[in-house]
Amino acid sequence: MVWITLAVLAVGALYVVVAYNRLVRLRNRIENAWSQIDVQLKRRYDLIPNLIETVKGYAAHERELLQKVTEARARAINAHGVREQGQAENTLSATLKSLFAVAENYPDLKANQNFLMLQEELAGTESKIAYARQFYNDSVMRYAMTCQVFPSSMIARAFNFPAKEYFEIGEEAAREPVKVRF
Repeated sequence: MVWITLAVLAVGALYVVVAYNRLVRLRNRIENAWSQIDVQLKRRYDLIPNLIETVKGYAAHERELLQKVTEARARAINAHGVREQGQAENTLSATLKSLFAVAENYPDLKANQNFLMLQEELAGTESKIAYARQFYNDSVMRYAMTCQVFPSSMIARAFNFPAKEYFEIGEEAAREPVKVRF
């Protein structure tokens, strides 16, 4: 009878150790998953200003050149007299040459390539965030199930394993369109 009692106590103690270690592993997996989300969010935060600056730079470059061409054209149209017309046409020709040189030498402007690269990196980062978020939520679900099912729920309560929150997007944020300002 003593051996049976000792065997039952040993199995019970072994179960407590195994259940406790499983809860610790699940808790650590959640913390690691959150760290991965944090890394990807920081990456996104670093990419967004670069993307915006690249777009601004590209738009400013394009706007400046097209504005020069438009202004030169307007001066040429509104020019009076031969001398003024000649100067206006020379200016228009020079700005058009600049435009053609840019188009010929850089069909895909460097800034545009940077934009495409940053856009691709940002899209990749968004995918990584979605994956990390899914992994985190799956880890929280496994942890919650382990904390709630009997008999491991008794171990979770006894050793104070608190519930973890899912990483969710608020209803308002999920339904609002993304606002981007340049």
